[in-house]
Amino acid sequence: MRKIGFIGVYDKIDLILCIAKILTMAGQKVIVADATIMQKCKYVVPAINPTKSYITEYEGIDVAVGFDSIENIRQYLGLEENEEMQYDIMLVDTDNYDTVVDYSLQSAERLYYLTSFDAYSLKKGIEILERLQVPLHMTKIFYSKEMLKEEEDYFDFLSLGLKIVWDENKLYFLLENGDQAAIIENQRVSKIKLKNLSNSYRENVIFLANDIDSQIGERKIRSIAKNL
Repeated sequence: MRKIGFIGVYDKIDLILCIAKILTMAGQKVIVADATIMQKCKYVVPAINPTKSYITEYEGIDVAVGFDSIENIRQYLGLEENEEMQYDIMLVDTDNYDTVVDYSLQSAERLYYLTSFDAYSLKKGIEILERLQVPLHMTKIFYSKEMLKEEEDYFDFLSLGLKIVWDENKLYFLLENGDQAAIIENQRVSKIKLKNLSNSYRENVIFLANDIDSQIGERKIRSIAKNL
């Protein structure tokens, strides 16, 4: 099973679910683990009998909610010590250092760092990265209204000295372009749809799905995204 981590205090579960949906439709068996303090999945992902921790199926994706560690998920699934989880890909959403460690994201195949440029998202997110003791390779994903150079310069200043090797690719999600309204509508009808999202949002989802599993092929990923 390949592990992919999404780190940062900015709300990112809807993006992760969009990526998971494409990967699932491409034939991958995917589990999304909401390892955040907020546990937003409890409220946006329908569940028949929610408990403190559970795994529910949503749009062909298994969603794990309320688990402090990957080992707790293994125990929930009743796996033996050396038994592999029967998933191709695990996407982990975390907003705190403890679950970065407890989900062993230091060894994840891909790591993405997501932030907006409000003071809380920037500084609280940097706190997580400051506690990492080993060099990690990450891709930056920025959410901003205008994508000002001053904003990115400020982030670079705050992240000076971190043990992070930043990928040369970076993604930008533009705020206030109608995407939030489309996301809220998806939550209301309990569906993952891309058609009402902006072109830039869809292109980012396609890029990330392809970056996570390039063997699917960008053409197939685009075809799937077009029909969502």
